[in-house]
Amino acid sequence: MLKNMSDYFVRTLREDPADAEVASHKLMVRAGYIRRTAPGIYSWLPLGLKVLRNVERVVREEMDAAGAQEVLFPALLPAEPYQKTDRWDEYGPTLFKLKDRRGGDYLLAPTHEEMFTLLVKDLYSSYKDLPTVLYQIQTKYRDEARPRAGVIRGREFVMKDAYSFDIDDEGLDASYDSQRAAYQRIFDRLGLPYVICAAMSGAMGGSRSEEFLHPCEIGEDTFVRAPSGYAANAEAVVTPAPDPVDASHVPAADVRDTPDAGTIEDLVRVSNELYPRADRPWEAKDTLKSVVLTVVHPGGEREVVNLGIPGDREVDMKRVEASFAPAEVEMATAEDLAQHPELVPGFLGPQACGPNYEGRTVDADGNPSGSVRFLVDPRVVDGTAWIAGGNAVGKHVYNLVMGRDFTADGTVEAAQIRQGDPSPDGSGPLQLARGIEIGHIFQLGRKYAQALDLKVLDQNGKSQVVTMGSYGIGVSRVLAALAEFYHDEKGLSWPMVVAPFHLQVVAAGKGEEIFSTAADISAAVSKAGFDVLYDDRKKVSAGVKFADSELMGMPYVLVVGRGLKQGVVELRDRRGKSAREIPVADAAQVIKAELEANLEANE
Repeated sequence: MLKNMSDYFVRTLREDPADAEVASHKLMVRAGYIRRTAPGIYSWLPLGLKVLRNVERVVREEMDAAGAQEVLFPALLPAEPYQKTDRWDEYGPTLFKLKDRRGGDYLLAPTHEEMFTLLVKDLYSSYKDLPTVLYQIQTKYRDEARPRAGVIRGREFVMKDAYSFDIDDEGLDASYDSQRAAYQRIFDRLGLPYVICAAMSGAMGGSRSEEFLHPCEIGEDTFVRAPSGYAANAEAVVTPAPDPVDASHVPAADVRDTPDAGTIEDLVRVSNELYPRADRPWEAKDTLKSVVLTVVHPGGEREVVNLGIPGDREVDMKRVEASFAPAEVEMATAEDLAQHPELVPGFLGPQACGPNYEGRTVDADGNPSGSVRFLVDPRVVDGTAWIAGGNAVGKHVYNLVMGRDFTADGTVEAAQIRQGDPSPDGSGPLQLARGIEIGHIFQLGRKYAQALDLKVLDQNGKSQVVTMGSYGIGVSRVLAALAEFYHDEKGLSWPMVVAPFHLQVVAAGKGEEIFSTAADISAAVSKAGFDVLYDDRKKVSAGVKFADSELMGMPYVLVVGRGLKQGVVELRDRRGKSAREIPVADAAQVIKAELEANLEANE
């Protein structure tokens, strides 16, 4: 395919868009790949659409090679299937809901588990029909509270979602492993580095769950790696609990005056001033911090919860949200706290909540009520001694021992993971990094099949609930991750496998011979099956053309200019930043060989 710049639908910009914060967003707008329509919503222009389709092509080829079959569902769906699986409420405000003219409830699909499940239920009835894997590449919609970074986190995005259907767990394991391997081939072909991390399933449900993260400083996900090779999203890291401590030597808990100590920093200062230790100074790690949150359960019920974590740790809201999914979590409001006058902000301690609160009651079924639920960090084990709030302004309790003086309703993974924390597998200290989630695979099990009554007859003629796997790739997000990885200070630098054009030909000069030679070489290379963008603009300077070519990022740029007098043209490798002169007579043949070799290496 050959396209001329003079009539191609593209306009480049010299300045970064005001709302762009990351390189991929800035460059994709400036180079004419996308345009903002609304917050988190972008239009794809011809250049961007070609890259998007090329990413889809690689995904499609590997999915087909893995035995998956492509379908396509509507984006506009009825509410009923999502109500049956409870996701109509579980998705909360991120779900785009609407009514038709007859008052019927509909949604713009965030994912399509229900539709895939119902389709298989409609057509399959026997174990002989299984296993099967279906997939689609479709636009999804989520009302993100904070859309950011262009198409990395948008409210409308392109996603590949696949689902496997098996008669038993052994079959699910095989399907999962097959899709996992297909994902590795996809990202290897795209040339996008990735780390496979243990992950949380969240609102999707299911058991085994792994994310494919592209290591990148601007990524929203924090992940960890251990010396053993263990890797996990920080949300999924399980804190190794220390062994219980012998607290027989710890004095009885006592309440002390701590004026103006409403923060951990102030508490440490006051403790060292008024109650110095003989062995070492008091530190934040000696304090038990109370963090009061409100858990908003599906359906809208608000539950106030107190989290007790070591005072030298901060709360990681992503870990908290993962721990309480599918409920949503927010900081407790003044109205929430007003419902629990026993909670004293800045001086809250364990005695005012959980099983320690005098006002707690337990019904005949063992269900507690009348107190705020109290959950502690896994490091708060029996025998550990703490300074904690005294539940009165200006008061704290010293020598408060877990298991002796207070207990909890359970543990919670809420504290931030830090560089050097021990790995869950015991192999050594954790290393932290940032990444962009580009793929996520789950073993869903029977959650959706059960809710939607997807059953088949097994080998014995008995009705059996089908087990499912779910496998997603954020196609438009992958494109942005590629732009983040493949760019420099001058612009984008696409790998051959996804580039909108394999070659950009620049006619750098004013003579007619320059333009006719450039046109001839462009046509010859295009005829050989390569995509060529010919910059034939006659009233644009060579400097502007070079700047545009570097900004748009085609893998190879051919310059037809002043060297033509010596019978040569210049071939530039955008990614290798190398350039070499080629005789005009050999140019088309040499370029074809170069492009062919590069494509083969990338495919």
